[in-house]
Amino acid sequence: MEVTMEKIERGKALKTGRDYEDIKFRRKVFMSKCVKKAMSLFRIVTLIGISYIVLSPMISIISRAFFSESDVYNAMVYLIPQNGTLKNFKLAILRMDYWKTLGYSLLYIGSLAILQLFICSMVGYGFARFQFPFKKLLFGCVILTIVIPSYTIMLPLYMHFRNFDPLHLFGLLGIGAKNWLTTVKPVYLMTILGCGLRSGLFIYIFIQFFRGIPKELEEAAFVDGAGAFRTYFTIMLPNAVPSLITVTVFSLVWQYNDSFYSGLFGIKSDYLISVKLASLTGTINSLDQIVNPEIQQAYLDAGIVLMVVPIVIIYIILQRKFIEGVERSGIVG
Repeated sequence: MEVTMEKIERGKALKTGRDYEDIKFRRKVFMSKCVKKAMSLFRIVTLIGISYIVLSPMISIISRAFFSESDVYNAMVYLIPQNGTLKNFKLAILRMDYWKTLGYSLLYIGSLAILQLFICSMVGYGFARFQFPFKKLLFGCVILTIVIPSYTIMLPLYMHFRNFDPLHLFGLLGIGAKNWLTTVKPVYLMTILGCGLRSGLFIYIFIQFFRGIPKELEEAAFVDGAGAFRTYFTIMLPNAVPSLITVTVFSLVWQYNDSFYSGLFGIKSDYLISVKLASLTGTINSLDQIVNPEIQQAYLDAGIVLMVVPIVIIYIILQRKFIEGVERSGIVG
């Protein structure tokens, strides 16, 4: 009888211990779920806050682009216009000569993007696959073009193309130095020579990408009798589509928004819509006699929206390939 009671007591103690362990385990699971939900909520709130900080200026610009004069003078109107109008867009399109300027701009930046793709990819392939004298020194020069701000060489660039005479060849030929300012020739020449707008970064992107392509593909092409150029065009470029898309998007956006070279070389406003946008308020002030800064700002906001739309469309079309190219090219930050 005593043995039976002892077994019962042991069973009760064992059961109590198991219940305690079960409660303890459930408590840990509950706390873990609470922590995960709290972290998830924190991430959502943080992302919403950051998104608002980043997007609020653009939201405000888009909203003010539809403001009528009564909305501008109404202190109660903030983001949603009470008497929305398309008048701002119509006048901005007229004064910017929007469609003609946009056509010239797309042709201009498109040709520069194609040149940068061809030149930078070829230079990147050379750095990634071939050994040649002063390779490290030249690669260091490429890195310097990324690190050193363009403003530090602004005056030498201006003077160089103000009296353009490479190696005094024009002087020897009796032609004399040429003034290439107010033209697009300096931009095209720099792009062809691999030192155009952000060309150093594009070369680095291609170097990183070509290094990740297996060498066996090239070796197989060399065995079949293909030379370096044929291998580049038939093997390397078709496999570099993600990096090509990445560089295309970057080049189009930066050339489209360029104000450094366009201002430095005095490029005509017909070639860049950004130059037209910069002079929009002055044009409206002189031609339409609109002197109120707040109303001028509404027209300027409409011009900004008109300028942004083409780039947004390009990004939407190339979005998937662009993200893939960024991931595979090793771009961070």
